[in-house]
Amino acid sequence: MPGEADGAPRQELVGAGVGDVGQDRGYPWQWSDAGMSTVEYAVGTVVAAAFAAVLYKIVTGDSVIAGLTNLINTALSTTF
Repeated sequence: MPGEADGAPRQELVGAGVGDVGQDRGYPWQWSDAGMSTVEYAVGTVVAAAFAAVLYKIVTGDSVIAGLTNLINTALSTTF
C-alpha cells in the first residue's frame, strides 16, 4: 500500500476492506484519526479557559469576598 514502505502517514478507511462484514461503505468519519490530538488539545484548552473564567467570576463575587474577609477577621481576633 502507498505510505507503508516510505514512512508516510497512511490514509486508509477503517473497516472498508474487501470481505469486511457490514463495513463496506467509506464514510468520511471512518478515516483514520491521525492528527486529531491537536484538535483535542485545542478544545481542552478552550474548555479549561472557560472554566477558569467562571471560577474567577464566582471567587471575585461579593459574597465570597465577604465570607473570606469574615473568616480572616475571626481567625485574627481569636485569642490563644
